[in-house]
Amino acid sequence: MEFIGSLGMGIACAAIAVGWIATTWIRVKHGYPLENSWGKAIYPKSTEAEERVKLLTQENAQLRAELGSMKDRLANVERIVTDSGYQLTNEIDRLRDEKGIN
Repeated sequence: MEFIGSLGMGIACAAIAVGWIATTWIRVKHGYPLENSWGKAIYPKSTEAEERVKLLTQENAQLRAELGSMKDRLANVERIVTDSGYQLTNEIDRLRDEKGIN
């Protein structure tokens, strides 16, 4: 009876080991970082990932700046379209008078 219990324990340990190996292989195959027992990435080295994050952060900042500019331009276009012709004409005339244009 003890033999059957120890055999079952051996099979369970083997199944755990095979599962761990399979999980590690899948992670490596798909490019996920391997971790040590403390959760720190050990492979692939994080320098490549850090460079990519830096580039994406810079691109994100540029796109946000461009989006802000586009929002400002859209607000001006909306204001021009929704203003009545009389208000727009008065504003143009006021700007001309300020600059001294005939």
